[in-house]
Amino acid sequence: MAGYLIKDTTREEREKIVAESLGNLNGSCDGCASGLADMYQDYIDGKKELREINMEFRAGYTMYDNRPERSGCGLK
Repeated sequence: MAGYLIKDTTREEREKIVAESLGNLNGSCDGCASGLADMYQDYIDGKKELREINMEFRAGYTMYDNRPERSGCGLK
């Protein structure tokens, strides 16, 4: 397999990539792993690249920054 991009893979290869990356989903005891597999369905279907899906997921995690604003580097 040449790579992970949709243009370089078949649907079957993408299914295998996701399955191998996530590991044994049936062994999870809390039920959240199946939701994780669903997150990558657009990649398997050829609609979104892995990079896009991962970026969307990470975008949900932001940190509030309550440090005072700076108006420069402070060095003179």
